[in-house]
Amino acid sequence: MPAYRDKRSGVWRYRKRVRLLDGTTPRIEGTPSLNTKLAAEQAERAHIERLLRGEPKNPPKEVPTFEEFVPEFLAICRMKNKPSEVQTKESILRWHLLPAFGRLRLDRIRYAEIQDFAAKTIEKKRSKKTVNNCLTVVRRLLVVAKKRELIEAVPEIEWLKAPKPDFDFLTFDEAARLVAAADPEWSCMIILALKAGLRQGELLALRREDIDLVTGLLRVRRSVTRGFVTEPKSGKGRDIPLGDEAIAALKAERHLRGPLVFCDAAGRMWKKNEVKHPIWRACRKAGLRQIGWHVLRHTFASHLVMRGAAMKVVQELLGHATIEMTMRYAHLSPDVPRHAVKLLDGLGSSAAPAPNAGRQVGDKGRFGT
Repeated sequence: MPAYRDKRSGVWRYRKRVRLLDGTTPRIEGTPSLNTKLAAEQAERAHIERLLRGEPKNPPKEVPTFEEFVPEFLAICRMKNKPSEVQTKESILRWHLLPAFGRLRLDRIRYAEIQDFAAKTIEKKRSKKTVNNCLTVVRRLLVVAKKRELIEAVPEIEWLKAPKPDFDFLTFDEAARLVAAADPEWSCMIILALKAGLRQGELLALRREDIDLVTGLLRVRRSVTRGFVTEPKSGKGRDIPLGDEAIAALKAERHLRGPLVFCDAAGRMWKKNEVKHPIWRACRKAGLRQIGWHVLRHTFASHLVMRGAAMKVVQELLGHATIEMTMRYAHLSPDVPRHAVKLLDGLGSSAAPAPNAGRQVGDKGRFGT
């Protein structure tokens, strides 16, 4: 069999049975360090020559450079990741990682090289979050290389402690002013973002078949990112009950332009940069600071928590993969400070507690840990 390209991974390989002078017919196969047809053919000829010289049938693989392994790594990413995620990895590789590690062999990328890269990236005024994103791609690439037996171990990577991102949200009064100031053709989209908490990509990809106005249920089944329509960010869909205001807005939004709920006059899906101006106009008319669509999602979650909704319910409505992502809204709950202070009710201020007061059977330490 001549050199061939694996249909699933897109990687060039060679596989062939060779007849030697002693009459044996061993099978040879392998993957070249450079992912091209020519490299596979050259690797096959070199393998045959080694056999004819009596060298071991399966010599150690030559360790490719970072730059040489990138096409193979991206081919594997395309099998497992969303197109938008592959684009993000390609951008990180192109602008950050290839200039730093491109000419290094994979087995020469160790703790020191990775730590130096992080330090130099910070010196370029890049955020710690950006550095961590780069380190994530480096680690994933090296993990793949180890699985393909190109390196023996993946070096330790120390993540930078990035500050938790602040989030903005509108008060109840500000949200009402924004809706009142919105252009009529955009008010439904703004109301749905505020009352259902959809991400911008989920709003743009929303179809009429996803909404049941009789039962008042909205099904989030798809999202658009960088022009690619895929499943939602969490990897699974979710159902969101609709309130009366959202149902009324959706009923008024009916049109015959196509299956999308929000689209232009020709039925085409709006692009991300096209929908920022309507919300900015509404902000100016309402006398509000300039915000983006994601602030409306934060507003949805914040208002639920401020009205006493359980954090688990908020997590499910937002489609968060973990409760930790939802807990950043916990401080907005009106019951948290009150419940904490009420723990002190009934305790005397003058009498000191007994040495073991408050200690329960089975307690492991003075703080119950």
